Amino acid sequence: MARKYFGTDGIRGRTNTGAMTPEMAMKVGQAAGTHFLRGGHKHRVVIGKDTRLSGYMIENALVAGFTSVGMDVVQFGPIPTPAVALLTRSMRADLGVMISASHNPYEDNGIKLFGPDGYKLSDADELAIEALLGEKLTLADAPDIGRARRIEDSRGRYIHAVKASVPEHIRFDGLHVVLDCANGAAYQVAPTAIWELGAKVTSIGVEPNGKNINDKVGSTHVATLQETVVASGADIGIALDGDADRLIVVDEHGQVVDGDQIMALLGCAMSRAGKLAGDGIVATVMSNLGLERYLESQHLKLIRAKVGDRYVLEEMRKHGINVGGEQSGHMILLDHATTGDGTIAALQVLAQLVESGKPASEVLHLFDPVPQLLKNVRFSGGKPLEDARVQQVIADAEAELAGTGRLVIRPSGTEPVIRVMAEGDDAAQVERIVDGICDAVRAAAA
Repeated sequence: MARKYFGTDGIRGRTNTGAMTPEMAMKVGQAAGTHFLRGGHKHRVVIGKDTRLSGYMIENALVAGFTSVGMDVVQFGPIPTPAVALLTRSMRADLGVMISASHNPYEDNGIKLFGPDGYKLSDADELAIEALLGEKLTLADAPDIGRARRIEDSRGRYIHAVKASVPEHIRFDGLHVVLDCANGAAYQVAPTAIWELGAKVTSIGVEPNGKNINDKVGSTHVATLQETVVASGADIGIALDGDADRLIVVDEHGQVVDGDQIMALLGCAMSRAGKLAGDGIVATVMSNLGLERYLESQHLKLIRAKVGDRYVLEEMRKHGINVGGEQSGHMILLDHATTGDGTIAALQVLAQLVESGKPASEVLHLFDPVPQLLKNVRFSGGKPLEDARVQQVIADAEAELAGTGRLVIRPSGTEPVIRVMAEGDDAAQVERIVDGICDAVRAAAA
């Protein structure tokens, strides 16, 4: 069965259009609630959200849907996605929901679902829920309708949990951290956790108004973070995204450090400490070839997954590996969390700074990335990747890069876009190859 609503990270879209209307949110609540009504106990769902204006609307619609099929609802208010995953499991809930469109602008919103184990739902569960969206579902009898309540200490529970990921002997005294919370879900919890461990924290992106989430702040807009780190003489800068499941780091010189360098740092540190399971890490097909070569030099392996942190997690669990992530900054550290957690990853990076006593520019630059170029080709219809001319150009490019580079071509899961990425030791060759494939795709789509 083809997916109609679920993408690589739940359901997402522009608010009040398509799949992101109050009506659809209520149906999702009814369908997901029905799917997870298992056994005779009183069922419970927990719901968190980021700071988007539309979060109130989507939340209330979901509450109506869940309670109408007999599920009790616990509402957390603004809280990071990984906090929802954590609290789903610790509160013995049957289902967890995060209302967020991650790094997207405020006009968008989304619904992410977690199972009772705190992991994102499997493809099978998502497809089963999609099937129920088209059916007339049985509503609870009047005495069995669910109740809804808010709890006020969810943020405190999460802060306690993330601080526990740092060894007790490590304090951040003397560190000056600039922290950008993207005016998003972590605007209260992340600064508090880092400050409580001893660091001086200069916070930006901590004044959400419903419409400024990810607006020139956060992990996809780091210019302000870079400027603030350099101007204030800080030791490091950390940028989270709107729902705080990813991070990007800036060193003391304002240079950006992506997820590949962070994975190399944390994976190798855990290997030296004898805590790295599976003798390697999991990244996606988009991670730089330089990461793979560096890990090989450390006698560690790199396993590549499809793009999307859920697919990284699947490979981690399949191979018994406890460190994985994406170049974009999703870091999954299974010893501490069941999904990507930008705050926990930030604390691990800061712990490495403390233990090494070295500047961030040295600690976080473990390898030189090979030249890599990604371009997107938007098309209006058809299947350009099935065109014989496009396939021939791709085959020629793969032959040319054999042994010296990589080529990754994939359609976007959320929009009519073909993503073309190549990397290799010769930057000019990489650019020529990417441009040639993009030209062929455009011609086929014309």
